[in-house]
Amino acid sequence: MQVFTYLIGFLYLFVVVFLAFYGIHNLIITILYLRTEAPSKPKKPKHLKRWPMVTIQLPIFNEKYTIERLLSAVTQLDYPPNCLQIQVLDDSTDDTAELTRRLVEQYKSHGVNIKWIHRDDRVGYKAGALHEGLGKASGEFIGIFDADFVPKRDWLKRIIPLFNNHKLGCLQTRWGHMNRKYNSLTRAEAMAIDGHFLVEQTARSQNDLFLNFNGTAGLWRRACIEDAGGWQWDTLTEDLDLSYRAQMRGWKIGYNPHVVVQGEIPAQVEAFKKQQFRWAKGSFQVVRKILPQVFEQPDLPWNVRLMAFLHLTGYFVHPLMLVLLLMTLPVGLLIPETFKIFPISILAGLGSPLLYLTATAPHTPSLIEKLKLLPLLTITGFGISLSTTIAVLEGLTGKGGVFIRTPKLNLSNANKHQKKIDRTYLPPISPIVWLEIALGIYAFLTIVILEPLLGWSVAPWMTIYMLGYFYIAGLNLLQHKSTVVT
Repeated sequence: MQVFTYLIGFLYLFVVVFLAFYGIHNLIITILYLRTEAPSKPKKPKHLKRWPMVTIQLPIFNEKYTIERLLSAVTQLDYPPNCLQIQVLDDSTDDTAELTRRLVEQYKSHGVNIKWIHRDDRVGYKAGALHEGLGKASGEFIGIFDADFVPKRDWLKRIIPLFNNHKLGCLQTRWGHMNRKYNSLTRAEAMAIDGHFLVEQTARSQNDLFLNFNGTAGLWRRACIEDAGGWQWDTLTEDLDLSYRAQMRGWKIGYNPHVVVQGEIPAQVEAFKKQQFRWAKGSFQVVRKILPQVFEQPDLPWNVRLMAFLHLTGYFVHPLMLVLLLMTLPVGLLIPETFKIFPISILAGLGSPLLYLTATAPHTPSLIEKLKLLPLLTITGFGISLSTTIAVLEGLTGKGGVFIRTPKLNLSNANKHQKKIDRTYLPPISPIVWLEIALGIYAFLTIVILEPLLGWSVAPWMTIYMLGYFYIAGLNLLQHKSTVVT
């Protein structure tokens, strides 16, 4: 029994220290960001003597609510028409396909160099579509936009001149949010994405650390894609996979925070959880595939390897959080002195808030507003930890998988009124919602049981868990019940 008790205590301390390690990582990223000069904002787009050929690829799958908006924006890009090719890579299985075909024909009749490429199968999902399109592309550079993004007219002309650095293989631009204020969930998501794009991507880019293309709103040098082995679909995060393969071949992934592309964030809890699930599972598939090569490559500095490890395994925080919750009650009952290590665990709680609060740019919330949103962001992160933990475990044990795309519903801050949505565009509610409610109850019982023994020392953490699971599960059930479907 004593051996078992010591084992529980050791495992608990291991989890706390590892969580603190990821918290320190966020602190380091924030410090690097604060002490690093951000890329200078160009005054106006440079005029090149020769504009290179660019292919814009639009990978879509059942996007009838956003395809018109997407095509309208991309066909209005300010770029020499003879140097621009647009590919609509359409894997749709619903009436999106016919709608898109008609729209493409209309644009072609007005002289736009646009082509509709439809596949009856979804081999390789998004990566497969990009691979097939690349074989038919004429561009020296390849721009990619998902269906929920709307580039401004000057997007290409602002970033093409930056490729005068011939080792620059890809340039990622910043995501904006057209429906940031749609509901409480989108406010939390937007704050998290701002932290990633404004702080982490800038810090990594400016300090020669590995970073990633985020799947959309970026421009690739075709030679880089081909040199790195092309698009592959043995992971669910083909963007992360290709980014690391390219950087290990000596290419640079750049990032420009001043060029912003507005995108739509998932407003439905189930869609958000499915998105995070795909990203988490895909990340750990890349961990299995790429991370050993990162440590085996002799010319990489130790700090680049370490930061790559923390970058690729970032979603491991969620399994650690879940284990910490489950172990708090037995540890409190058997070896309560273990909680004296809590001062170290505070580091795990400081890194992320500082990173998110530091993310400041035009059109982002003020510091006061962010301080108000921070509790919501925190409980949202705790609330999805069960779903994401399952994704991490799946990513560690298997390749590929079904690419469940995030539904795009053409939402903005202005259209909060209820509108009818095709049932097939809303993922069915997952049974794990009941496990999330059970975990919320478990966190509450942990407070009740341990309070007579330990006072309120563990109550703050357990309260965050409880609120997180109840918020995610409750909003999920509420949205599922109230959404009007056709």
